[in-house]
Amino acid sequence: MKPPAAASGGKGGTVDPSLPRFRCQECRRALVVVGVDSYADRLPPHAAAGNHAPSVQGSVMGASRMDNSYVVLSRQNRSQGPGIPPLPPTAAAPHTEPNQSTRVIEGSYIVLPPPAASIYKTPASEGGGAQLTTPGVNSSNHSPGNNSGFHSSVTVLKRAFEIASSQTQVEQPLCLECMRILSDKMDKEIEDVNADIKAYEACLQRLEQEPYDILSETDFQKEKQKIEEEEKKLKAAIEEAEKLYSEVSSEMKDLEIKSKQFEELEERYWHEFNSFQFQLTSHQEERDAVFAKIEVSQVHLELLKRTNVLNDAFHISHDGVIGTINNFRLGRLSNGENVQVEWDEINAAWGQAALLLHTMAQYFTPKFQYRIKIHPMGSYPRVTDIHNNTYELFGPVNLFWSTRFDKAMTWFLTCLQEFAEFAINLDKENNVPPEKSLKLPYKIDGDKVGSHTIVLSFNKDENWTKALKYMLCNLKWVLYWFIGNTSFAPPSGPVHTQSLRNKN
Repeated sequence: MKPPAAASGGKGGTVDPSLPRFRCQECRRALVVVGVDSYADRLPPHAAAGNHAPSVQGSVMGASRMDNSYVVLSRQNRSQGPGIPPLPPTAAAPHTEPNQSTRVIEGSYIVLPPPAASIYKTPASEGGGAQLTTPGVNSSNHSPGNNSGFHSSVTVLKRAFEIASSQTQVEQPLCLECMRILSDKMDKEIEDVNADIKAYEACLQRLEQEPYDILSETDFQKEKQKIEEEEKKLKAAIEEAEKLYSEVSSEMKDLEIKSKQFEELEERYWHEFNSFQFQLTSHQEERDAVFAKIEVSQVHLELLKRTNVLNDAFHISHDGVIGTINNFRLGRLSNGENVQVEWDEINAAWGQAALLLHTMAQYFTPKFQYRIKIHPMGSYPRVTDIHNNTYELFGPVNLFWSTRFDKAMTWFLTCLQEFAEFAINLDKENNVPPEKSLKLPYKIDGDKVGSHTIVLSFNKDENWTKALKYMLCNLKWVLYWFIGNTSFAPPSGPVHTQSLRNKN
């Protein structure tokens, strides 16, 4: 078999397209069968004449009996290339019998193993040598050069390649180059196998040369008994191990059941935990919201605690030397400065002062003996003395004859003094330190505040105005004490009082 390039240079120069194409199973190159013309010249005469024309292979195989079946190759493959195994002796010199033709086969051939040779046997050749017979073909169906026999040989080659592939476990056919490579590989494997064989033979010889003792019957029985006892022990150990294995398997099953139960419990626990965590988060958010509201409420409460309602409702201050309450001036100046204050404004101021004193006295009733009654009536307040005599605390009045107005102012001043004394006694009962107890800035004595009388008749406007201012200052101090003892935080009132005193 040759590649197409080499085949084109053979005798004849052309290749029959009807011939089957073989490919090398290693490199996949196409292989073409050549040398048909040269082989046709060697056919027997009766085959060339066309009478009962047998195939090429049949005539050759019938001409000479061989010990082994074979397949004829082309002339080009006769020469043995490197890597091709040498021909066997039986194939190189085939044995012939006297009654057979002595025609020498000059073509190369491949020796097939007995399983492969069975395919070439026919009923006509069972008694003699291995012959190949093909159905006879008329001479009219033969192509020039008797190629029909070659077609039969190609068919046989194809079958032979299949059998060779199954026997050698190497895909056939192969080209010469791949055959050389395969041959080198097999030679290397053969060398490795031969080296292994030598190594095994050396080990075997070494083992054969080593001396060994042969046990006597008694020793053999003892060893046998010992081994049997060990076997019994091992069997008992195996039974014990199997028993333990069954117990452990049972425990494992119980543990697996418990493990599944624990997994279910754990899953339920995590579900409940997540639900609880969600509820806890919601409660915490609600708690934080409540705390925030509480903080806001506390801020408002502190603000309300610091809010001095009475101080805001009754703001006592001064306008120069004239005292004021809620921006209403109480007093007047006639000399020098000539500050004229209308009686409506003075009456309104007296109404605010009367409302303040009445509110504080009424708060501590009945502890405070509210003997002198103050009747706040807007700009027309009145005062009732201890004898139930009522006097008007508003004007206008005659500067030279204002007895009822003077008595009303005097009884108002007396009521203020009694409330201040009540506050001082209450501080003593509550163990308030003297420095923190109430102390009026201006002493009240009868109708005088400090050194000025509050009576308007036959009095100067300046002195009357100062007496009213001092009375308002004492009223403001009593107001701060009242705030401090009724859960109200005292504002920075003493500063205003001190500034009110510093203006005098």
